[in-house]
Amino acid sequence: MAMAMMIRNAAASRRAMTPISGDFGGGLRSMSSWWKSVEPAPKDPILGVTEAFLADPSPEKVNVGVGAYRDDNGKPVVLDCVREAERRLAGSTFMEYLPMGGSAKMVDLTLKLAYGDDSEFIKDKRIAAIQTLSGTGACRLFADFQKRFCPGSQIYIPVPTWSNHHNIWRDAEVPQKTYHYYHPETKGLDFSALMDDVKNAPDGSFFLLHACAHNPTGVDPTEEQWREISQLFKAKSHFAFFDMAYQGFASGDPARDAKSIRIFLEDGHHIGISQSYAKNMGLYGQRVGCLSVLCEDAKQAVSVKSQLQQLARPMYSNPPLHGAQLVSTILEDPELKSLWLKEVKVMADRIIGMRSTLRESLEKLGSPLSWEHVTKQIGMFCYSGLTPEQVDRLTSEYHIYMTRNGRISMAGVTTGNVGYLANAIHEVTKSS
Repeated sequence: MAMAMMIRNAAASRRAMTPISGDFGGGLRSMSSWWKSVEPAPKDPILGVTEAFLADPSPEKVNVGVGAYRDDNGKPVVLDCVREAERRLAGSTFMEYLPMGGSAKMVDLTLKLAYGDDSEFIKDKRIAAIQTLSGTGACRLFADFQKRFCPGSQIYIPVPTWSNHHNIWRDAEVPQKTYHYYHPETKGLDFSALMDDVKNAPDGSFFLLHACAHNPTGVDPTEEQWREISQLFKAKSHFAFFDMAYQGFASGDPARDAKSIRIFLEDGHHIGISQSYAKNMGLYGQRVGCLSVLCEDAKQAVSVKSQLQQLARPMYSNPPLHGAQLVSTILEDPELKSLWLKEVKVMADRIIGMRSTLRESLEKLGSPLSWEHVTKQIGMFCYSGLTPEQVDRLTSEYHIYMTRNGRISMAGVTTGNVGYLANAIHEVTKSS
């Protein structure tokens, strides 16, 4: 009897000590059911392509889905300038936190790439800028800044755009609108529709612009079109936020690829810019970027920078050190910077060359379609015009992987696979 009583008391004691989950909707919930309502997230349309490619055992498989540069053997590339910077930093024992705004040296050098070496805005300290977690982090910080200080505003995003742009402004709770950009029939810029949308947007609207090498289309406005866009933005008092993820990848010349930004600066706009070193330095895993906002004066820039840092603090506190050191080491040394500029051009030229070879291969196969857009488009991506069904056939019949919108990463095209790719594209499109 005594033993039975002890067992009952022990059981009651254990029940008393067991934490009870929160009360949701008036009912108690056991600890095992906290996450019962969580469903699997949909696969990322870009990263999911790589997962499928890696799972395919076929020796003929080709991945033209990922937005990362590859050499002509399809291998990842570490630039020589980066290797030398790594060598110089090898003995560094500095492991302290960076400030919330990141490396001031890296930020200053980065601003010169966007605004110009002799920029009056840099000299007058009118730019609020901080180091970010690559371009994605820069976009997200700006979206949160927009939400906090322009709470009634919305963002106009081009159709199409990099899919993560929608995720970024959605999670920052900034309402989204779209504007025309790509013309499916011409496979070029729908300039008149774009201008109509800019004109019809409420005065003082926020617009997301791709500075160069538009992702995913590879379609950029001409210099004259950029000037017209800038003038209309000025008449409408719109704010331009430039995402510049591919500076140097469009033409091989970083200064030329920043022309759209320079035009807006010449016309007196106050703009925002997201910059990244993932592509043009190959620092994909280092997550090095910069967010900048051009302000009225130095006093305003101090205020804006303090608020950008305040937004970063609860997100990640401060950015990583090593990537910023690599960028600073390369850009502050004239010889290393010169080497970097040469290597950027080599990467851009290889992509341009693969565009020409792919187009020529399709034309030699007797394709009834026009492939002129392959060489007219610029940058890492080619918006091929392939339908989702044709992309599915490329994957199932030829083990060729790309996103279902027909975006081809030209960095994944090599002299070894371009003929196979062209033949497969011809086979799935020749009845179109």
